[in-house]
Amino acid sequence: MTAFAALLRAVNVGGTGKLPMRDLVTMCERAGLSSPRTYIASGNVVFSSDAKEADVKAKLEEALQAYADKPVAVLVRTVDELSAILADNPFPGASSNKVMVLFLDDAPNARDIDAVSGQKNEALHLGKREIYIHYPDGMGRSKLKVPAAAHGTARNMNTVAKLTSMAAEVEAT
Repeated sequence: MTAFAALLRAVNVGGTGKLPMRDLVTMCERAGLSSPRTYIASGNVVFSSDAKEADVKAKLEEALQAYADKPVAVLVRTVDELSAILADNPFPGASSNKVMVLFLDDAPNARDIDAVSGQKNEALHLGKREIYIHYPDGMGRSKLKVPAAAHGTARNMNTVAKLTSMAAEVEAT
């Protein structure tokens, strides 16, 4: 079995997209995913499965569509991919709560960086299927707009590290 993390887009943010995490665990179990565990109430869940990533994504998106009566995007990574994201952090000296990982389904390209606006002192770096963003003054003060974010979901490095650890625990069981 492979350990995965699923990151839901626009869940429990700003009073919209409410999804109790116990309901998410139940959805995962009904979808045949093993040992689901959630982390903070913003749509993070780890589990294991024999299914391929695309099948896991499709199962979760179908269950979430039925639950929410609207599409809910899900970004899926294996525990190995999460570990690589941590290892490849291009801003290792920065505070981990000021480095965001924008998870995407496909590989980003230079156009994704060229399309940003409002950039002041933020730094962006392309990853395999993610964009790393360093917000030296904090995300809350930034005016940075990243159009690629409309197709992804972001987590800070603290969350990525925790999900990696949780997924490794699930894989070990």
